[in-house]
Amino acid sequence: MDKLAELGSDVARLWAGNYAAYLNGMWSTISLAVICTLVGCLIGFLCGILQTIPCAKTDNIIKRFLVGLLRVLIRIYVEVFRGTPMILQAVFIFYGLPYFSNNGLRFDSVWLAAFTVVSINTGAYMAESVRGGILSIDPGQTEGAKAIGMTHFQTMLYVILPQALRNIMPQIGNNFIINLKDTAIMFIIGFTEFFAVHKAVAGRTFMYFPSATIEMIGYLLMTLVSSFLLRWWEKKMDGSDSFDLATSDTLAHTSGMVRFRKGKNVSGIGNLNLDKNERGR
Repeated sequence: MDKLAELGSDVARLWAGNYAAYLNGMWSTISLAVICTLVGCLIGFLCGILQTIPCAKTDNIIKRFLVGLLRVLIRIYVEVFRGTPMILQAVFIFYGLPYFSNNGLRFDSVWLAAFTVVSINTGAYMAESVRGGILSIDPGQTEGAKAIGMTHFQTMLYVILPQALRNIMPQIGNNFIINLKDTAIMFIIGFTEFFAVHKAVAGRTFMYFPSATIEMIGYLLMTLVSSFLLRWWEKKMDGSDSFDLATSDTLAHTSGMVRFRKGKNVSGIGNLNLDKNERGR
């Protein structure tokens, strides 16, 4: 108990003297994770759409070559960034880029370098998640969209992706939680995030374990709050159990609006009592 009381006293004293630095580090971590997750999702959706471009043996050879080349390049990108540690990716991009470029090309901003590394890494993981989400949608959805004259891009944008987005929401949330923690790697290139603040404070005060305790509590709070918000968002995307079945058919309007209410009868057309399974058909 004496040791716990001593630790609590050291943590309180360390926090009182450095809370501004810790809070700034948390803000840098959260902002980098949010922005990079959003950009990574855009990269993943783009790769997912490109990988699902229809290409049959009856298509001309130029289209088949370009689509095949595109799929190979995306596959290389995904395998390289999923198969190597992010810390080495950061070192290679930030320190290796000037080494391999004749004109000394380098990132002028550490923030930009960290943003590039985390976004590209997230995009590689999201590319496979999006591809799986697209393939999980019933092929009849694509066939129906094409039957009414939609192009591949229109089918993806208006029919497939909205449904795939809901299916991969847990994976998006998982990648965001991972990014909250993996941004700690960016201290290797000098980016001042939450973990870098811990290194600086601990190195100045020599209170390594109390500072690490503050870091553990801070990361836990960020991940718990993020998990709560992501689960709330998933429930919002599911929609309500009660809804109105709207239609533009004039004959249907003359018969009335069909209203679905959880646990209640259907009013409008007849008086049917639909249970949960029937409402989902």
